[in-house]
Amino acid sequence: MKNNHSIETKCVQGGYTPGNGEPRQVPIIQSTTYKYATSEDMGKLFDLEASGYFYSRLQNPTCDTVAAKICELEGGSAAMLLSSGQAASFFSVFNIASCGDHVVSSSAVYGGTYNLFAVTMKKMGIEFTFVDPDCSDEELNAAFRPNTKAVFGETIANPALTVLDIERFAKAAHAHGVPLIIDNTFATPVNCRPIEFGADIVTHSTTKYMDGHGSAVGGCIVDSGNFDWMAHKDKFPGLCTPDDSYHGITYAEKFGKEGAFIYKATAQLMRDFGCCQSPQSAYLLNLGLESLHVRMERHCLNAQKVAEFLEAHEKIAWVNYPGLKTNKYYSLTQKYMPNGTCGVVSFGVKGGRAAAEKFMKALKIAAIETHVADARSCCLHPASATHRQMNDEELLAAGVSSDLVRFSCGIENYRDLINDINQALETI
Repeated sequence: MKNNHSIETKCVQGGYTPGNGEPRQVPIIQSTTYKYATSEDMGKLFDLEASGYFYSRLQNPTCDTVAAKICELEGGSAAMLLSSGQAASFFSVFNIASCGDHVVSSSAVYGGTYNLFAVTMKKMGIEFTFVDPDCSDEELNAAFRPNTKAVFGETIANPALTVLDIERFAKAAHAHGVPLIIDNTFATPVNCRPIEFGADIVTHSTTKYMDGHGSAVGGCIVDSGNFDWMAHKDKFPGLCTPDDSYHGITYAEKFGKEGAFIYKATAQLMRDFGCCQSPQSAYLLNLGLESLHVRMERHCLNAQKVAEFLEAHEKIAWVNYPGLKTNKYYSLTQKYMPNGTCGVVSFGVKGGRAAAEKFMKALKIAAIETHVADARSCCLHPASATHRQMNDEELLAAGVSSDLVRFSCGIENYRDLINDINQALETI
């Protein structure tokens, strides 16, 4: 439900309004199934003629309530929770692209997303063309084909921290009659609402800032309700022609542009793949969402202070943070995220791999983890961990230098973080 409440109020109150005598907190409906008086009643649910629940693999009241909150935060028309951010990325594309189709994607995306697209979905017959997020308009438009079905990008790329020009990519996508899908995980709707800049579908790994406490893995898809599927029905037969696997429903006709995408993803993909969120995890996610606006302000403050400190330190070779005035994406940051970007800073330690490893070992507050975007500060040296199998030449080819450290600023006091970083640098 769209309303005029502030983003802060939506974080706390969105998605759920209890009635008289009902629980103040979102109830955990920990049930796989639901009872009905007659087969006719249940049949209406299977025919999508009535709203309700019959099996929690498809929908669950707790999950739907939390999805409704995220939908409000993003300013969308419909949303669904999934078991992970990876599942959200997969569903968002596979819902409109199938074997023989093509998708344009920014090359600056999370490594897991790149593998999903370039390896696994390629085996399913979907081809991806990866374009530099800073490419020219001519290069971007040249990437499209007659069988292109979507464009995909990240507001702030993980871990490259590139900032996508959402309006420019949306303009290109719409000129070719396809939707723009944006992964908004790092910025969150507190700092950027891509739908306001032309994005049609927004995804999240809710595992990150939305949960914020390392409690539960999850994902979300939000539909803007703005893309007119029927205006491009030849491109999107899955939405605009009868679904033989679901009683011959034509989703775009029955649910309109506001609901077709999410209804199809639920009735068809969730039914078949079962990437469902658990009610308990959805409950924990909602607890995180209630403080998201407060935490993001602190994450961004801490990251800005840490980035400024690092930029002036003699033992640091380079710093990458969109909030720095010296950053190449600073102007785009001011356009799309004037109130803050994210809490992640990447930087290089002079002395390369050995120096970076020694620095990481000396940290006392920030834990070495593969996680990111958490209330607790954490860091990762990809050359020693996720990319450990590569030599220095291979690392450079992958865009990961041997000195790169990814530092995720939590919500501790920034002075403590800076002091911890400083003492660790003194050991080099």
